[in-house]
Amino acid sequence: MNKNVKCRILFAMLFALPVFLLAQVPKPVETDTVWVSGVPMVFIKVEGGTFSMGATSEQSVAADSDEKPVHKVTLTGFYIAQTEVTQELWQKIMDNNPSTIKGNNRPVHNVSWYDCMDFIEALNAISGKKFRMPTEAEWEYAARGGNRSKGFKFAGGNNAEKFAWNAESSGTELYFVKTKQPNELGLYDMGGNAYEWCGDFYGAYSDKAQNNPQGMDIGESRVLRGGSWQTPRNDCRVSNRHSCIPYDRREDYGLRLAVDSL
Repeated sequence: MNKNVKCRILFAMLFALPVFLLAQVPKPVETDTVWVSGVPMVFIKVEGGTFSMGATSEQSVAADSDEKPVHKVTLTGFYIAQTEVTQELWQKIMDNNPSTIKGNNRPVHNVSWYDCMDFIEALNAISGKKFRMPTEAEWEYAARGGNRSKGFKFAGGNNAEKFAWNAESSGTELYFVKTKQPNELGLYDMGGNAYEWCGDFYGAYSDKAQNNPQGMDIGESRVLRGGSWQTPRNDCRVSNRHSCIPYDRREDYGLRLAVDSL
């Protein structure tokens, strides 16, 4: 091989290297900030996709029977709040704070599903938006990291203590939002801190593939997800499910907002 050929090959390799390295850097997650009554709400765009919902292999023996069977779910894109609804935002919208552990940047808690619906109705009237609770499928897809998922047991990793305030790590204390590490989408506290109400009625899973599922048509209980500062760490898994009657208030029940478009 002559010297000129070697030089051309070396030049091509040096030119291609930065292009290759840039290709390995993931595209930044798209965010949008909405201000309501002087309070900013950061939303993460979750690109649509298909995922396996339920007791996938990384959940192992920790999975409960209501997380089965695993089934394919396809979702269109949506936005979900970077954090749980804070007490500051709730106070601004509702002119009250039902939380038992106070703090502007702590998640609002001690709220029922119906309380959350009242809050969303008032929020939408002020903002002109169409905020809602996420569906259970949207919640799990986002907790898993959407199409950036790395297959972790918890939202962000396999070590719950890095990502979720739970009974083993919280010291019986509810913490400010964003004090643990985020998941692949940049979402905080998808595990632990406060449980998050979802829009769905609670019901058994089907093994059939589904598109944008909304849950059962009727039921007695509503879905909560994510575990809390009062629950064992395994309750903070991405596939773990919890349910409660919708008018019940408990000091570790909160919510996170979703919206189809901004």
